[in-house]
Amino acid sequence: MEALGRQILVEFYDCDTDKINDVEYIESSFLKATRLSGATIISHNFHKFSPYGVSGVVVIAESHVSIHSWPEYNYAAVDIFTCGDTIDPWVIQEHLKEAFNSQNTSSMEMKRGMFKTEPGQKLLFKPENASSNN
Repeated sequence: MEALGRQILVEFYDCDTDKINDVEYIESSFLKATRLSGATIISHNFHKFSPYGVSGVVVIAESHVSIHSWPEYNYAAVDIFTCGDTIDPWVIQEHLKEAFNSQNTSSMEMKRGMFKTEPGQKLLFKPENASSNN
């Protein structure tokens, strides 16, 4: 079995309230983390809720990195989804852990898009004959 992607579900607990309620700080932290991992940034969008909380996503060529924060609980949920093996998603998690001053972190990695393959066969993440409209 081969997987198209890896998804890391991260829960950051006991974070710095001000940092996980600051949309500009979160956005710059996400952009830096994705660059440090070697990911290719396509676009990004972040939104500040009232009275508190931030949601956002960085779309990368390798998939995406997203967040929703609950500053009132000092908590942020982050999803790091990557395909291929050109970047290390754990670099993103570690950078964000430091950026948010998370004192307790829980992570779970899952394989996504599991396919049965022949021995030695690798899945193509961007098949040459794939349409660019997919």
